[in-house]
Amino acid sequence: MEDKPKFEQRQRRPQQPRTRSSYQQHSQTRNVYAFIDSQNLNISIQEKGWKLDWTAFRRYMSEKYSVTKAFLFIGYIPGNETMYSILQQQGYILIFKPVVDASEGHVKGNIDAELVLRAMIEFKNYDAAIIVSGDGDFHALIDYLDQNHKLACLIVPNRDRYSSLFKRFAEKTIFLSNLRKLLAYTPGPAKPRTGPSVSESEPQKQPRAEPAKV
Repeated sequence: MEDKPKFEQRQRRPQQPRTRSSYQQHSQTRNVYAFIDSQNLNISIQEKGWKLDWTAFRRYMSEKYSVTKAFLFIGYIPGNETMYSILQQQGYILIFKPVVDASEGHVKGNIDAELVLRAMIEFKNYDAAIIVSGDGDFHALIDYLDQNHKLACLIVPNRDRYSSLFKRFAEKTIFLSNLRKLLAYTPGPAKPRTGPSVSESEPQKQPRAEPAKV
């Protein structure tokens, strides 16, 4: 009686647990852009009684969502050049909007159109986008990103005051007001900057009060 051929049984290689670093390596293969409504962010946070640590916020977006570019849309006010330079050093790409005088000495710089326009101009350059605002004017943009599977998340500054249009994106919504302990600015001794570099942005010059060129 002939011996039956023996088949070697291939042993399954044990599956290695996926570590945090492997997740980060996977996410780093994607381009994630953040589009930040600075006016809505500032006002909403101040209404909750605290100030945002912009360095910590940039680092949070980088570590949590691997944000490669963070566009900060902000009204240009003469005399604030030092603040703008600091934000650029912290890793933000500033897109300026001229402000107009409003009543009671306040100034207004509506950046809605600039943010939507930039998000569409950059559309082919990113794999996912983060929108930072609670303003319902961005609903159409957020809906478009979601339909095209490019909405990483929606960061709402104040969970007690934001557009009801965003409720349908609840699964992808993060409330910044819940992260006060992590992101609140606390005055203290100067610390070395640990945020991401700004090499991704163009060489910074003194900003001019004119719409950003795209």
